[in-house]
Amino acid sequence: MDFVRIQEDRFNLQSLIDELLAGDADSGAVVSFLGVTRDRNQGDAVSDLWLEHYPGMTERAIADMVTQARARFSIHRVAVVHRVGHFLPKDEIVAVVVSSAHRGEAFQACEFLMDYLKIHAPFWKKEQTPEGARWVDARVTDDQAAAKWGISPQA
Repeated sequence: MDFVRIQEDRFNLQSLIDELLAGDADSGAVVSFLGVTRDRNQGDAVSDLWLEHYPGMTERAIADMVTQARARFSIHRVAVVHRVGHFLPKDEIVAVVVSSAHRGEAFQACEFLMDYLKIHAPFWKKEQTPEGARWVDARVTDDQAAAKWGISPQA
């Protein structure tokens, strides 16, 4: 009962959790991550952000990430919802929800999926700063976080 969604519309984290757990009597743990846009990056103010993707390719890439998480961790269900379009600071942009029998596996799988998403999901971010618009590259810290899982940086 995994699901991956790319959408422009806002989402409700509790509704995603409820949907993920529907009919699941075996999970004793649910771990979620909610990512929001920042108002600062690289020391500069950020007034807004545009996020683009390749429809179809993005969903397949994220579904592959979920498959890899399943191979590493004993988890029950996974939901990944990522928004695209125009965002203001503090808008929700991504949710990852993982259920499992016990919390340890759910925490690890959730962190793994976010670390993988940050460097391998085909999204492109453009920030508006006082100095003008700029495309955002993956940060060194994103590559370092992924490396602890044996995930190589995006070429």
